[in-house]
Amino acid sequence: MWRWWWRGIVLRRGVHNGPDTLEELVERHVARGKPQHASTGLTTHRREALSLYREILRASQLFIWTNEQGVPWRDLLCESARHEFEQARNEKDPEVIARLLVVGRDAVHRTLEKFASKRDEVLKARPELGGEPTRPGRWN
Repeated sequence: MWRWWWRGIVLRRGVHNGPDTLEELVERHVARGKPQHASTGLTTHRREALSLYREILRASQLFIWTNEQGVPWRDLLCESARHEFEQARNEKDPEVIARLLVVGRDAVHRTLEKFASKRDEVLKARPELGGEPTRPGRWN
C-alpha cells in the first residue's frame, strides 16, 4: 500500500485502485523489453486444455468396472483422452481450439451428470449398497 503525504493528510492507495492518469494506465499495460509473440493467446488455450485433460483424468477414476475383455473403463477413457489430445496437439486455429475445448468440457459435464443420476437411481433401488440417495433440494 502506498502513502502520500499531502498538506498533512495521509492518502492511501490500495492495490486494486485504478490508475490516476492516462500515462500511469499506459505504463501498467505496456510490456517493456522483449516484444510480445503472436501466440500469447495460445497460452490461455494451453491452460484450458491442460485443465480439461486433468478434469477428464479425475472423472475417469469413477469408472472402476471392466468391459467385456476385462480392461478397466478408467484405463480405456484415459487412453482415449490422450489419443484425442495428441490428435489436436498441432492445431493452430484459435476458433477450432476453442470449439474443441467447449465440446470436450461439455462432454465431461454431461457424462458426470449421467453418472450421478445413474448412481442415485441405483441407491434408491438398493440403499443397502452404501449411503442414502441424494434428497431433492440438497446439494442440487
